[in-house]
Amino acid sequence: MNPIRVLLVDDSTTIRQLIRSRLVSDPRLEVVGEARDPYEARELIKLLNPDVLTLDVEMPRMNGLEFLEKLMRLRPMPVVMVSTETQQGSLAALEALSLGAVECIGKPRFDGLDQPFAALPELLVAAASARLRPQASRSPMVIQKGFSWNGKFILIGSSTGGVGALETLLKSFPENSPPTLITQHMPEGFLANFARRLDRQIAPKVQLASDGADVSQGHIYLAPGGRFHLALDGCGALWCRLVEAEKRNGHRPSVDVLFDSALRNAERCVALMLTGMGRDGAEGMLRLRRAGARCLAQDEATSVVFGMPRAALENGGAERAIPLEKIAGEILALCRETRLASGNRKGQQ
Repeated sequence: MNPIRVLLVDDSTTIRQLIRSRLVSDPRLEVVGEARDPYEARELIKLLNPDVLTLDVEMPRMNGLEFLEKLMRLRPMPVVMVSTETQQGSLAALEALSLGAVECIGKPRFDGLDQPFAALPELLVAAASARLRPQASRSPMVIQKGFSWNGKFILIGSSTGGVGALETLLKSFPENSPPTLITQHMPEGFLANFARRLDRQIAPKVQLASDGADVSQGHIYLAPGGRFHLALDGCGALWCRLVEAEKRNGHRPSVDVLFDSALRNAERCVALMLTGMGRDGAEGMLRLRRAGARCLAQDEATSVVFGMPRAALENGGAERAIPLEKIAGEILALCRETRLASGNRKGQQ
């Protein structure tokens, strides 16, 4: 296989040298060029056609986030943000992920404790497989009106690409949406800021799940991560349970933990698998479907990484694949109360 072609975009010569020295020993990667600012990067992208970029935020002549927005709109390609502005949990990191960056890492502290960019080669290899589509300009989504709830709840699992996918999906939810629990693979600091970001953007109330919190209509609960998995508890009345346990499928929070916790309420459950690497949640979704839940997955064309949805479709856990833009309508229809029109009833008498 040909090595993955990497373009480094950073105004710091020192940082570019550190990244290059980390990547040069990995035969899977080849640094094909370096740019000091987005204008140089634009020309090198045309000339070199790299597979993946590393991108700083603070640069001369154009901010890295502004360049990322233009890039994803005009020529989408995998990007890993490398910046002091994208330390874990920062607002800049969430904005970058929302714009389409595959991953964000911080720059080293140079305190003698770091191995600078030790994780970067694996991130770039993974990022290079991402599928990215041109992003439409940001416009308010049409929120469904007149929603009448039938008592079902929604569970969502997501990972790489999940920030943008969740924002797109949830902007179509009505204020009185079905209760929704989400496990997104993210570090603890990211999740706290992501919950606040979502709460400002969408009609339902978004919060980090807390142990014992009632699961109620019009509320969306995001797994807090850290030491905890998010689980559903109760039968009839439902509440959140935070489970302190080891990682599952390499993740904490884990989608499988969330899905398995809903088995005794499976007939009231609509489960959804969004974009992400690996197969966390696939087995749990299969168990849910066998127990009576309705289970759907994001399709390949709209997934940044089709790993988790693919696994759920291939093992029979997901019934079918749906484009991201149509998912909200599909799952809300499954959670909507349906009544036979009076005219139809009369006609059948």
